[in-house]
Amino acid sequence: MSTQAKPRISMKAVLFSLLVLLANIAVHGLIFLFFRDSTLNPLLTAVFAVLWGVVGIYQIYYSFNWAVEQYPEHVRRKVLPYVFVGPATLVLGWLLILPALRTLYLSFFNASSDKFVGLANYAAIFTDRLLATALRNNLLWVFVGTLACVSLGLLIAILADRSSYERIAKSIIFMPMAISFVAAGVIWKFVYYYQPGDEQIGILNAIVTFFGGEPQAWTSMLQPWNNFFLIIILIWMQTGFAMVIFSAAIKGVPEDILEAARVDGAGEVKIFFGIMIPYISTTILTVTTTIIVFTLKIFDVVMVMTGGQYDTEVVATQFYRQFFMYRNFGYGSTLAIVLLIAVLPVIIINLRQFRKQGGF
Repeated sequence: MSTQAKPRISMKAVLFSLLVLLANIAVHGLIFLFFRDSTLNPLLTAVFAVLWGVVGIYQIYYSFNWAVEQYPEHVRRKVLPYVFVGPATLVLGWLLILPALRTLYLSFFNASSDKFVGLANYAAIFTDRLLATALRNNLLWVFVGTLACVSLGLLIAILADRSSYERIAKSIIFMPMAISFVAAGVIWKFVYYYQPGDEQIGILNAIVTFFGGEPQAWTSMLQPWNNFFLIIILIWMQTGFAMVIFSAAIKGVPEDILEAARVDGAGEVKIFFGIMIPYISTTILTVTTTIIVFTLKIFDVVMVMTGGQYDTEVVATQFYRQFFMYRNFGYGSTLAIVLLIAVLPVIIINLRQFRKQGGF
């Protein structure tokens, strides 16, 4: 039994595809050069650049789609997904992969990037006292911050699910997620604010003095308490995120299983640990790994609150200080690579969980 031969790809379609690709490169390259060398008003340049971005993206996808439509059906089915994913992948590669590779390259050079030093920077960071402090603080953020966010998020999700004020409670707890880490740092700087004397404008010190206590410089206290006070800001912000995800997962637990357990005499605590926790275990792992990534690359809160002083330094603030303030490009790049290596395993675990759940 003979099979029908697939239509051959015409030379005309191939030429059209190359022409479309070259035309896009030429047109958008010229537009880029125009904006780069333009003497227009900055506001007009910004407006035209935004319009170029919107119209340009549409034009690129439309022209690529038109070029693929010139091919036979069996080729279109294989090529079309790459047409739509390809430009985004190239942009991500340009913005993420190339800078990471360049940072790795710079980590093998000295401070001014003009002399190859091999692994000397990597050897130096593990003997640096400041980095040891930063790594210890990062571990505090990872363990204390993540554990508190996940535990409180799960507890609040369970309690709010049984409350008649569920929507209001969840909205209030989730609200800090709408604030950036920088803004949260500014807010909590006023909460912890300390000034010598009896009059205190910081909320926490005002409460302490109201009850007869002594005001404290909370964020400049000895280790590890000042770090714990900074971690509270992360807990305030990320508990709402954990709560919303857990609440959605808990609502997905089949009600008939819960009712069957109650009929068999199981208490609510036993149902929680014996049925709910195993059922949403993948969600717990996903939320945990996501918050771990936040804690490993924490920067904004520490920089706003203490600037890394008083032994509150973390790896990200050390990187910023070395690379941008001291202009030590080799050492700063090495810190960035160490941070990337620390985050990568957590991201891989997250991606595997998404794959198991059919995310991609």
